[in-house]
Amino acid sequence: MKTQFVLPLIGFGTYKATETDGKANILRALEAGYRYLDTAAFYFNEEEIGQAVKESGIAREELFIASKVWLTELGFEKTLKSCEESLKKLGTDYLDLFLVHWPRADQNSEWKEPLIQTWKAMEQLCEEGKVKAIGVSNFLPHHLEVIKPIWKIKPAVDQLELHVGYMQETACRYCRENGILLQAWSPLGRGRVMNEPIITEMAAKYNVSPAKLLLQFLVQQNISVIPKASSLERMKENLDISSFEIAESDMYFLSCLPQMGWSGEHPDFVFLQ
Repeated sequence: MKTQFVLPLIGFGTYKATETDGKANILRALEAGYRYLDTAAFYFNEEEIGQAVKESGIAREELFIASKVWLTELGFEKTLKSCEESLKKLGTDYLDLFLVHWPRADQNSEWKEPLIQTWKAMEQLCEEGKVKAIGVSNFLPHHLEVIKPIWKIKPAVDQLELHVGYMQETACRYCRENGILLQAWSPLGRGRVMNEPIITEMAAKYNVSPAKLLLQFLVQQNISVIPKASSLERMKENLDISSFEIAESDMYFLSCLPQMGWSGEHPDFVFLQ
């Protein structure tokens, strides 16, 4: 019987994490206690992550490693090749989670058929054991509806930009109704939300940092988070977020704040080539 997929609630986001000191930042994250590393072909750091994992001496089965196929590689054969390249760079023979990074390559050309072929390739990778679970990133309901009629394996996860001030309620509701787990990238609003006076004031009320407040807001809704950090102290702090609980009234308050901190990236209009 296939083991039920479990998504860790807290992982380490590695976007731009190796630009300053390479693998050293990944080694710090592992030292801090992270066992879930989130990367992508587009991050161009899979090799550094693989080196850090090897140097850490941590057994592969103790780690949860996720990567993603980039939007220029959509299509059956290109998706298979992308996975093989990620496995080689990471120095592993399987991924715990493999995601389709964006649903379309641009806003002009036909995107539905390449997406369908991509998902068929993802399912094949899963069936072959090269990835334990497959999912998507930045997929809104109308993107998921394209692959829903053909999927044999539904996405385990949808990784979305989610944070106070940008909770994409329709997408979250759709995922929950279809049994797709939610994961937040940019859970701190890339720093923009942390510095809002209303957030710093509420964090002081709970005697925690703004980052801990924002992460707990998501985890308390059973949304997985993958924050980034560079210092060992901040890494450990981000891991230790469930030591307090946000009151229901404050959860409502945070949920109803006006839009803030949005990255400006949208899967139908913004493409990061």
